Amino acid sequence: MKLRDSIRTTPGTALPGSLYAAGVPALDRMALEGEIRADVAIVGAGILGLSTALALAEGGTACVVLEANEPGWGASGRNGGQVNSGLKWSPSQVERDIGSEAVTFSYDAPSRLKALVARLGLDCDYANGGGYRAATDAEGARDIDTLVAEMERRNIPVRAMDAAGMAEAAGTERYTGGLYDPAAGQVNPLKYVRGLAAAAVAAGARVYSNSPVISAEEKGGWVLKTPRGTVRAEKVLFATNGYSDGLVPRLKRSLMPVFSTIAASWPLPEDLRRRILAGREVLYETGLKTVYYRVDAGGRFLFGGRGPQSPAEGTRAGATLIALAESLWPELRAVGWEYGWNGRVAITGDHYPHVHEIGETGLACLGFNGRGVALTTALGPRLAARLTGGRAEALPLPASPIRTIPFQPFWPAGVAAVLAWSDLKARFT
Repeated sequence: MKLRDSIRTTPGTALPGSLYAAGVPALDRMALEGEIRADVAIVGAGILGLSTALALAEGGTACVVLEANEPGWGASGRNGGQVNSGLKWSPSQVERDIGSEAVTFSYDAPSRLKALVARLGLDCDYANGGGYRAATDAEGARDIDTLVAEMERRNIPVRAMDAAGMAEAAGTERYTGGLYDPAAGQVNPLKYVRGLAAAAVAAGARVYSNSPVISAEEKGGWVLKTPRGTVRAEKVLFATNGYSDGLVPRLKRSLMPVFSTIAASWPLPEDLRRRILAGREVLYETGLKTVYYRVDAGGRFLFGGRGPQSPAEGTRAGATLIALAESLWPELRAVGWEYGWNGRVAITGDHYPHVHEIGETGLACLGFNGRGVALTTALGPRLAARLTGGRAEALPLPASPIRTIPFQPFWPAGVAAVLAWSDLKARFT
């Protein structure tokens, strides 16, 4: 089986001008040249690809990772750095839709990341401060109360928060209620990805940058071609998420690569640090137009959410977010903002991550809907086990066929329309 579609990945593109990129040294990008062999090839050097490669290499499997740019170039190295548990839907709905193991696995994912950071000694600014799921209206607060009650029945350790408790935690009266999850945490995502890449290489994996896969063919194994090289592998994992191009037919049309923007302030003064998530918790809001934020290890306020639906950098890219943040915490006007950037979040039609079987010996895994940091870390070893002979039933997420989203090529217009309707509705309710 030969995979055919247009390829538009551009190798050699620099990291976006983010706070994260400014804080790490330049990486020596080594491209694949010539022909090599491996047991497993992985397309994409984000958290998922590198977590899988690490598990494969530690288990003695010869593994090659091919990345169009460099490790962490995509969403894995530019996201909000939030280590959250669970999936979008309630545990009972997840159980009905995709099985009980998905519930257990997704809520345990942050602990797996924490354990991996400790085992490898990764320097990634990890903090286990917990996290808040925050409601901005009465309906959202009722939904969270229902969710907390269900999670308590399942012995998932969360705590309900009223409006006063949320105001004390977040330093703003924006919230009508929420829940606190002690398992949540935060990382510098680019440092984290760099650490995973180094650990995978140390374990024996080969990781190549500036090496986009321009064709993939299954014929008694896989043949993956890059501009200057070829990999022959028994099995393959496509781990390209929101940056999936045309390599696997229909795959990119099975998700909406929505852009999310982050603005980063200059370091906060101590009095403001003590008011906003003083324990280095993370916070994300419920609802259609959600925002998310945290205070990082350097005391900077990182505020993310809606922004331009195309690549953008600089504080002007986050102008709408900055205006909202300064309306909630007026003291931020005096602090100022130094960085702004965005990147693609892969949204699926059902808001679940998807695992697809490609041919007889290939897998694709993508669509983490803004919850990828912990989930992709935890999935890596399970995918590695599947790729080295494990049964499909051993995965915590059931495999499914690729289903395209109607009118997906027009997603930017659709997202703009939905958000505009949300704005209009909010004015009259």
